[in-house]
Amino acid sequence: MTDPLKQKYGSRANVLLPLCLLIFVALSAWRMWPSGQVPSAPQVPQPGPVQVFAGPTMGTTWKVSVVHEGRDFAAIQPMIEAELAEIDRQMSTWRDDSAISEFNRHADTSAFPAPAGLLAVVTLAQQVSERTGGAFDVTVSPLVDAWGFGRPGPVPAPTDEQLAAVRARVGWQHLHADATASTLRKDKPDLTITLSAIAPGYAADVISDRLVELGFPRHLVDVGGEFRARGDGPEGPWRLGIERPDGPANDRVVQEVVPLRDAALATSGDYRNYREENGRRISHTIDPRTGRPIDHTLASVTVIHATAALADAWATGLNVLGPEDGFALAERERLPALFLVRDGDGFAARATAAFAALRAGSPSANLNP
Repeated sequence: MTDPLKQKYGSRANVLLPLCLLIFVALSAWRMWPSGQVPSAPQVPQPGPVQVFAGPTMGTTWKVSVVHEGRDFAAIQPMIEAELAEIDRQMSTWRDDSAISEFNRHADTSAFPAPAGLLAVVTLAQQVSERTGGAFDVTVSPLVDAWGFGRPGPVPAPTDEQLAAVRARVGWQHLHADATASTLRKDKPDLTITLSAIAPGYAADVISDRLVELGFPRHLVDVGGEFRARGDGPEGPWRLGIERPDGPANDRVVQEVVPLRDAALATSGDYRNYREENGRRISHTIDPRTGRPIDHTLASVTVIHATAALADAWATGLNVLGPEDGFALAERERLPALFLVRDGDGFAARATAAFAALRAGSPSANLNP
């Protein structure tokens, strides 16, 4: 049978037939779209670029990753440096002119006017001290010094008599923060405080809040290894690795990767800062209740919380308490926490129910117990 198109148009039919079909499809598509609208392909949101800022602070380092939101990044670096400088002016025990150093020199039980940041951090610290039964205690610094991990540097281990004298200067119950009057007060004139186990987390929180105010709601803040995440990263939740304690410092091994969104993460452990005496490990973490370095099988504990300050403080307190008491308290407090416990030549990972729920992506996981 002869093709009628070929019969009428000859060889041109090979071209005309596809062209007619193309015009018909185009006209049909045009009729299907409402007047004034132009059809387009579905738009897939593209991940924005990440700008990274970094620098030194408080004897450690900071790093901030910010997802581009169509705004100028110029204000970020000066803001971060200004906030960190202010926290340093208030909370650095290495500065003689800081507010905390002035309070430590205030050998009196009268009220001491305290700046807002210092007062806020001490208030948070006292809450964790009470809930850990004193395992977290910002008045512990004389004991840290006595064991050679503080400002004076290495010293011989204290005798029982020396330790008893130092312990008399320690105790979170003797420190009082009055938010109404904006003052700090101590019951013992020689009481001193250090905020090294909570101030980095607080700094991460402050920077995170300021980034939101500047119009950057998607970011990850790291101050000395204490993290605060807001929103998603460029490809979903921010992903943080929990370090395995047996890796060398220059070749760290990841135990587990945690997706983090609108939460904070902090880790406390004795596997980096310690010394050995007669084949025995002496941890830099001191139990304020006994006055001695911790001596148990817990290598590290990671805590996830709503704020980095509280994650920081809780991680330290649970690390002091150890693998049994610490884990039991974390469960009672419904804290998402991962304990890495020494087990022979390796480590056993033990997660609280709240941590397991977060790991599984459960929306019922509580980040603010």
